[in-house]
Amino acid sequence: MRIRDFVPSDALRLVEILKANQQYGHPELDGPEAMMRVHECKATEFLVAEENFQIVGFIRGVYDGSRAIIHIASVHPDYQRQGIGRALTAAIARRFKERGASSLAVTVPGEVGFWKKMGFRQTTRIMFAYPMDEVIRNTGQGAGKDQEQ
Repeated sequence: MRIRDFVPSDALRLVEILKANQQYGHPELDGPEAMMRVHECKATEFLVAEENFQIVGFIRGVYDGSRAIIHIASVHPDYQRQGIGRALTAAIARRFKERGASSLAVTVPGEVGFWKKMGFRQTTRIMFAYPMDEVIRNTGQGAGKDQEQ
């Protein structure tokens, strides 16, 4: 197995993996165009796993200078339970440590067992708002009204 950085030509295969794992609900968040924005973000680590020159999984997250968080990890069902997810997690953790992170969090949709086996523990809840316009509207501030409070 080889773990490497994401390149733009990986995007369609990663969408296939997300769909195979029923993790592809919002193309604007996880589709090819979103992957390109993530790839261009300097805070991001975006890694891909290959087996016999075929992409079989990926992981991505961000380090903001203080905290590191994994936002998504996915391994094709045909390649699960072979250590690929663990290898991707170890690789991104090493990258974040090299950048200065001393802890690592993960957003976990669904099953937490995989993460618990690697030392993660369930702590606080993460609340999610989508689309962003709803948050702006519900704050009473309206779009484009950046104001100091």
